[in-house]
Amino acid sequence: MRLQGSSLTWTAIAVAVAVVVTVAAVVANLWDSVGDNEITAVGWLAMAFGIIATLGLGIGLMSLVFISSRRGYDELDRKDR
Repeated sequence: MRLQGSSLTWTAIAVAVAVVVTVAAVVANLWDSVGDNEITAVGWLAMAFGIIATLGLGIGLMSLVFISSRRGYDELDRKDR
């Protein structure tokens, strides 16, 4: 059985999401077991927003790098080729 490119991509995304959710659950469990924490619900919301914004920015910028490289925009002004 051979997976097509699209199926392989969605499988990789599903595995990555599962790993992130698992790690988040383990970290949350460990955080609660440390002891009395002083983070309120608003603090958790702010932390979640910060994590999502940071991931979005990183993914967006890396996507632009790959798109630029694949379309040849990086090679337009090079004189050595």
